[in-house]
Amino acid sequence: MIDYIRGKISQITPTFVTIETCGVGYLINISLSTFTKLEGQTEFRILVHEVIREDAHQLFGFADKEERDIFRLLISVTGVGASTARMMLSSLSSAEIEKAVIGSDVNTLKGVKGIGLKTAERIIVDLRDKIGKQAGTGEIFALTDNTKREEALSALVMLGFARSAVLKVLDKILREDRTLTVEDIIKKALKNL
Repeated sequence: MIDYIRGKISQITPTFVTIETCGVGYLINISLSTFTKLEGQTEFRILVHEVIREDAHQLFGFADKEERDIFRLLISVTGVGASTARMMLSSLSSAEIEKAVIGSDVNTLKGVKGIGLKTAERIIVDLRDKIGKQAGTGEIFALTDNTKREEALSALVMLGFARSAVLKVLDKILREDRTLTVEDIIKKALKNL
């Protein structure tokens, strides 16, 4: 598998770059954020992800490791292909995607062309834990496995509150005081919802 390609940029557009190295030109699909970082460069070391199918052999390129990591997480979600993941990274930065997944912000993800409600929800459900481990932000993600949090979430959703709104409020409450009982968490959440 190819990890990166270093070479001379012979052609660049907002959707692809051709990098020439050792007399071979590699056509590499890129996002708008990578395009912005490559613009004006004559040589570059671009990180690569290969997609090999029966009908195509494609290279996707990234200016930094964070973007490639998010791309790989996105394509691990059922219904999100490489082109959709590239579209998401063209519309949102890696940090914005991480923030949307962590905060269960369905509307931000739905704002990307080609992403509907079900796909946005699936991305959030499938990637919340993975992004937490990858980002290394242990505090927020330690809360994901918190039994009290899950019980409070379940109770509040049954009361008719939106899951995404409840998650935000619960994370805020538990960041402030992790020693609360389930009842206290629910009472505080009801005041903030």
